[in-house]
Amino acid sequence: MKKIFPFLLMIILFTSCEKDCYNAPLPVIFEFVNSNNENLIANGALTAYSIQDENNVNVPLTKTSDNRVIVENVGAYNGTKNYTFYSNIKNIDFSIQSSEFKGGCDGFQINKLTFTGIDIDVTDEKGYYKIVLE
Repeated sequence: MKKIFPFLLMIILFTSCEKDCYNAPLPVIFEFVNSNNENLIANGALTAYSIQDENNVNVPLTKTSDNRVIVENVGAYNGTKNYTFYSNIKNIDFSIQSSEFKGGCDGFQINKLTFTGIDIDVTDEKGYYKIVLE
């Protein structure tokens, strides 16, 4: 037993303690309002909406309890992807630029979200984007 203990101790010391980890990009959250700052999902004006990527693949969306929309599974890539938001009010084009996470874990981070087009009023709030749809 005395001979096995030092051997096990050396194995434990030389084994990496670093755990496998992954940093997912922060979520992209949209709140859609009118010019009076009324939430369009809450007031029933925004009834149909979806997002597709540049390859016409649907992007999963989740409506929150406070009538915001979480755009799921975006930003986990290195580069820029284009997206289109379709709704019964207005369609919006945007792009997300992401890069590899520079830290102790693997993963990606969203560096820039850019809305394109005419007459798009977007405010970067703390933790979500407020978009005025008219």
